[in-house]
Formats: sequence, C-alpha cells, structure tokens
Amino acid sequence: MAQAPQMHAPLGAVATLRVVDAVLSIKTDLANWNASRKTRAILSDLSDRQLDDIGLTRDDISKL
Repeated sequence: MAQAPQMHAPLGAVATLRVVDAVLSIKTDLANWNASRKTRAILSDLSDRQLDDIGLTRDDISKL
C-alpha cells in the first residue's frame, strides 16, 4: 500500500489561524450586539399598544 505524504503546517500557521478565528469571533459578537441594541431601541420607541399587538411587553425588550 502506498502512503500519502504527510503534510505539516508552516511554522506559526496554527497560531495565526487562532488569532484570525479570535478576531472573526469578536467581529461576529460585536455585530450581534449591535443588531440587538438597534432592535431594543426600535422596540422601545413603540407604544404599549403596539408592543401588545406583536405580543411583547416592555419587560420583554430588556431580555433581548
């Protein structure tokens, strides 16, 4: 049986990948936080009746 040649990652490639993954994770977390912040701001501007129409309360907004 023939064996496939073993491939090794270049020196520092794993560390670089971990840094890139961390930065992308932080970017994703910030984007999600900002979307939630905008959603809470928009919902906060609605009247209690409008919130009731969509099945929410003021207390629900703070849980988003």
